[in-house]
Amino acid sequence: MSNKSNTLSLGTDSLGSLLFRYAVPAIIAMASSSIYHIIDSVFVGHGVGGAAIAGMAVTMPIMNICSAFGAMVGIGAGARISIRLGEGNRFAAEKTLGNAVLLNVVIGLTMTAIMYLFLDPILNLFSGGRANEQTLGYARDFMQIIIAGNVITHLYLGMNDMIRASGYPRKSMMIMLTTVALNLVLNPLFIFKFGWGIRGSAAATVLSQCVAFCIALSHFCSKSSFIHFRREAMHFEWKTIFAILSIGLAPFLMNICASMVTAFVNTALLRFGGTGANDVVSLGEGAADLYVGAYGIANRVILLMIMIIQGLNQGMQPIVGYNYGARNYARVRKTLYMTICCGVAISTAGFLLAQFASEEIARAFVDEARGGDERLMVAAAAQGLRTMVIMFPLVGFQIVAGGFFQYIGKAPLAIITSITRQLLFLLPLLWILPRSMGAYGVWISMPIADSASIVLATALLLWQLGKMRREERDMRSGLRA
Repeated sequence: MSNKSNTLSLGTDSLGSLLFRYAVPAIIAMASSSIYHIIDSVFVGHGVGGAAIAGMAVTMPIMNICSAFGAMVGIGAGARISIRLGEGNRFAAEKTLGNAVLLNVVIGLTMTAIMYLFLDPILNLFSGGRANEQTLGYARDFMQIIIAGNVITHLYLGMNDMIRASGYPRKSMMIMLTTVALNLVLNPLFIFKFGWGIRGSAAATVLSQCVAFCIALSHFCSKSSFIHFRREAMHFEWKTIFAILSIGLAPFLMNICASMVTAFVNTALLRFGGTGANDVVSLGEGAADLYVGAYGIANRVILLMIMIIQGLNQGMQPIVGYNYGARNYARVRKTLYMTICCGVAISTAGFLLAQFASEEIARAFVDEARGGDERLMVAAAAQGLRTMVIMFPLVGFQIVAGGFFQYIGKAPLAIITSITRQLLFLLPLLWILPRSMGAYGVWISMPIADSASIVLATALLLWQLGKMRREERDMRSGLRA
């Protein structure tokens, strides 16, 4: 299949085969991205200890902020490229590519400078000023290396989104798998062989992403690629930048909110962990930092499940974006329904796994032979994981709905769906429940917020689908006239 027909098939091929063709590589790529971070935690937990996992948990809000800017550009540009190709405007897609790359360079350099200048205050802020010096030391060591590769991370993730959106899902998958494979080799080498500790894990991450960046760059430098770098498209155009950022604002805000949530969670666990009647670790057993580590474990496992559904979403993106641009709404709806069914099936499987294998999953992260703290961390992480996924069978629907609004260019609906769970529902619960329920109040806040966000996503999706049907009727009426 030629590059051109590979893109045009989005409007003609069987939707089932298209979704399979695009979603499977995207799922593998996104799952591998999450496994990438899990590998870091597993090697650090076994090679350095539970305190180092707590240090990595403190860095999670900062990592989410960095990801927020990368996702804003990459996802926004990918959605615009799909829509432009559906409209038959290839040069506009290439202008989107050029502007996205320039944006990532500017944003990446700015973030690097800010993070280096204010790293210690930022770490204290996101730990609520309550983490001990050992935990903060591990967090500082890890982030100093990660920040050095921030620009490369932005560029590689953004270009990979655009590779998939322009009709190359398998290449996008292979780039992600390359980073995971390299990380799997370099992590134990740097941590165990060279004795670099948590810095070795960070160095493995940055070096793996540098290789992936070079592969993605070579793709868009090749004129055989369906869209590629053109000199006349490599300059800032404010209209194109606005179009990218308007769609990318939803994932940006979602990641910023995730940073706020993680900061709230860390602070709540450091203040109230071990004070609740249902908490598995009492306050006198060093519960504070231990619970932060437990949350880091549970959150990475849940993130893996979410990333698999996000991979399914990304498989839906070029199909929905292309057909929406071509105003083929029947194919848009059918793709959406198929993706929802698959998303719910995946999230239900994740729910069952977390309910029946939570302790086994938690043990993979830490070496219980090290002592009591590691055993207690496993128990706390298992309880948190089981509780946090109570509403997970329906979370798959909510994630697909939020992605759908992004991919058809409905930025306001995507923003509402993305941020209301964290800001409107979850943050107030995290402020109230831990005060009386301890760490269990943190865990139970999440399924309660999920329930409310699922109801909201359902209402917004039904409204948008009704609007599309009215537009279809208007188009048919115009044709008859």
